[in-house]
Amino acid sequence: MKKRYIAIIIVLLVLALGFITTKILLTRFEGNLKQLALSEISDVDLAAAEDGIYIGSYSAFPVSAEVRVTIKNHFIVDIELLKHDNGQGQGAEIIPENVIEAQSLKADSVSGATYSSKVILKAIQNAILKAGG
Repeated sequence: MKKRYIAIIIVLLVLALGFITTKILLTRFEGNLKQLALSEISDVDLAAAEDGIYIGSYSAFPVSAEVRVTIKNHFIVDIELLKHDNGQGQGAEIIPENVIEAQSLKADSVSGATYSSKVILKAIQNAILKAGG
């Protein structure tokens, strides 16, 4: 009988620990995503950007992206999405094409993939800033 009570107490402690851990992770997710939603994407100065290939990344846990941006003659000629960890934001993977077409970070977010859209744009922005843009 005593072993049964100990087993029940252990199970309850494990469940409580699991609940607390889940609550902490969800609070962290929500905070990161709220901060991301409020963050502004400022356009870059391509006229100041030097030719080259630049890596940029950005993470707002649980969403992250890494890109390789190629700049030639003050134009974005290629953006390769090297890494994109997302939940339901796979649709945002069109963002690099939109940025190249617009030659601007003022590309529209993809509906249903707003967080991933912003993370990819921030990664592109960080790469171009390395170029001096």
